[in-house]
Amino acid sequence: MIPTLPLSADGPELPAVGLGCMGMSEFYGETDDAQSLAVLARAHELGVRMFDTADMYGNGHNEELLARFLKEGRRDAFIATKFGIRKAAGAYARGIDNSPDYIREACDASLRRLGIERIDLYYVHRAEAGRPIDETMGVLADLVRAGKIARIGLSEVSAETLRRAHAVHPVAAVQSEYSLTTRDMEADVLPTCRELGIAFIAYSPLGRGLLSGTMKRVDLAEDDFRRNAPRFVGDALEANLARLDTLRAIADQREATPSQIALAWVLYKGVFAIPGTKRMSYLEQNIAAASLRLSADEVAKLDDAYAPGSFTGERYTAEGMKGVNA
Repeated sequence: MIPTLPLSADGPELPAVGLGCMGMSEFYGETDDAQSLAVLARAHELGVRMFDTADMYGNGHNEELLARFLKEGRRDAFIATKFGIRKAAGAYARGIDNSPDYIREACDASLRRLGIERIDLYYVHRAEAGRPIDETMGVLADLVRAGKIARIGLSEVSAETLRRAHAVHPVAAVQSEYSLTTRDMEADVLPTCRELGIAFIAYSPLGRGLLSGTMKRVDLAEDDFRRNAPRFVGDALEANLARLDTLRAIADQREATPSQIALAWVLYKGVFAIPGTKRMSYLEQNIAAASLRLSADEVAKLDDAYAPGSFTGERYTAEGMKGVNA
């Protein structure tokens, strides 16, 4: 049974484990729509309700894939999608666009691809440098009033930007990377979310597979973006893997995998987690992790062993860091 959390002060109660769908369309090697649809169906069967996508994942392919899943009658699925990153098909280079005309066009395009009348949660995927967040929130507020989106979310923003945005229109959720490998959000953003009654949603809660303890760079597909990510290159990867002894020890004691303990740690912090996978076995492991209840002592050991800054290398290349902590 997956525990539930409220999505913002007046939002619905949702299972705390959702599904990140990005890898079903690009960035993590070869994709298989039939396999992905089976994983989506199994996730729903196991109690997952939050399905996270974005218009830039496969340049629309991911939203279209979700539309095929939704056509099977999953009316209780909660769909979160995003706008704001523009890139050419198959490319990693990107630009950030929060212009009013683009927001409206992007929203309409996402609705068409998803085959729905209203988006449950619409994120600013990255905030555009130099453009006031007040302007962006004003356009999104208009889309709420028009019935095209139900709630507004922000991704990878600073606490200051979050406060300014929330003053214009309530922000339902903030999504940022958060795991034992990446704890930056604990300094300002997480406390601000709790103060304002805004849900926090952790993406990459397993450190993009690093916390499985089994990763080898040679196993990554040629088009897997992690091949160029600083944490996964050369000596940095070896150093990071060598740090996992505490995680492995607790996993062994609990007869669980390191990934399951890492996910249980995120859930212990009282936030949503949306681990991404396109494999059935990993999905089922992640759902099982929701039933693990770590002790305060186990969490303290993990907190100490993986204090902020413990891991080597940035989480993205300079291109990927565009718009982060905006």
